[in-house]
Amino acid sequence: MSQISEQNVLDALAQIIDPDLRKDIVTLGFIRDLVVDGGNVGFRIVLTTPACPVKEEMEAQAIELVGGLPGVKNVSVVMDAEVPQGRGVANNVAIPGVKNIIAVSSGKGGVGKSTVAVNLAVALAQNGAKVGIMDADVYGPNIPLMLGTGYDQPEVVNQKLKPIEAYGVKMISMAVLVPLDKPMILRGPMLHGVVRQFLTDVDWGELDYLIVDMPPGTGDVQLSLAQLVPVQGAVLVTTPQEVSLSDVRRAVKMFETVNVPVLGVIENMSYFIAPDTGNRYEIFGKGGGQKLSSEYGLNFLGQVPLGMEVREGGDTGVPVVVGNPESPQAAAFRTVAEEVARFVSIEAMKPELVIMSRA
Repeated sequence: MSQISEQNVLDALAQIIDPDLRKDIVTLGFIRDLVVDGGNVGFRIVLTTPACPVKEEMEAQAIELVGGLPGVKNVSVVMDAEVPQGRGVANNVAIPGVKNIIAVSSGKGGVGKSTVAVNLAVALAQNGAKVGIMDADVYGPNIPLMLGTGYDQPEVVNQKLKPIEAYGVKMISMAVLVPLDKPMILRGPMLHGVVRQFLTDVDWGELDYLIVDMPPGTGDVQLSLAQLVPVQGAVLVTTPQEVSLSDVRRAVKMFETVNVPVLGVIENMSYFIAPDTGNRYEIFGKGGGQKLSSEYGLNFLGQVPLGMEVREGGDTGVPVVVGNPESPQAAAFRTVAEEVARFVSIEAMKPELVIMSRA
């Protein structure tokens, strides 16, 4: 009987190419804990995101390739994930333990940016990621309402704020630090201080992703965030209508100015499916998000349809991905979450891929 070596196994697995990173999974270092015991072979495949859409396909391919080696009787594969550390975060200890910071932004209000941020965060957590959400929309902080946490103040432990948790997501918001009926009267320097406090005075613990719900527009908070901490990338939320798209164009330019990559565009309120007839209506226009993405060479992360389920989820504090997981809206948010995680990993792995290509 042929003697199986670890190198035989690795040579077989090197035929599997990661579709996003365009390198084989052995070169990328995805194979861990390889054990060859007679005819039994076991190993882990550690991907860069728990939301990898080709996870099952990759597992089946690995079993087929290794199982086809002479002498192999049994193949045991464990699929795992470790989200890579984002660019520059290792050299900046503003938020210890946080791997990737994702800004969710829009050029104008009323496009459902906070709803997208909440459902994106919860969907990532449902996939097994460690997720936090920072409500930086200090003029209209409503994340606690959308997560159903109420307005109880967070604990202070060792001079650090402990985030409030809901649906597996850690959350901090200006809304839990000030009385509910107090207006947010803040100027530029004060905004800078609030952002800094949320970044440095909160005990976020270990996070794969920190989702930051930005205020609409291209003002002081966006600039403060980009200056204070290395943001891995920005996600821009728009609706199909032209007035929303024109404002998002300004947001694209703003993030370019502060050297923050735009991970992609999400088109919210894309269309409406009438529950009685099943007819589809493009209430706010059609194809605007795709057009904007093509115009600037950005990734189009997906469309989220209109639906009462989304509004009801925000009002009751039960995000639609939790309260109505079978709905088209929940499915769309899960797809968007997978796409965001995918492009965060591509962005984070870019330095390593450059090193590999030179080797």
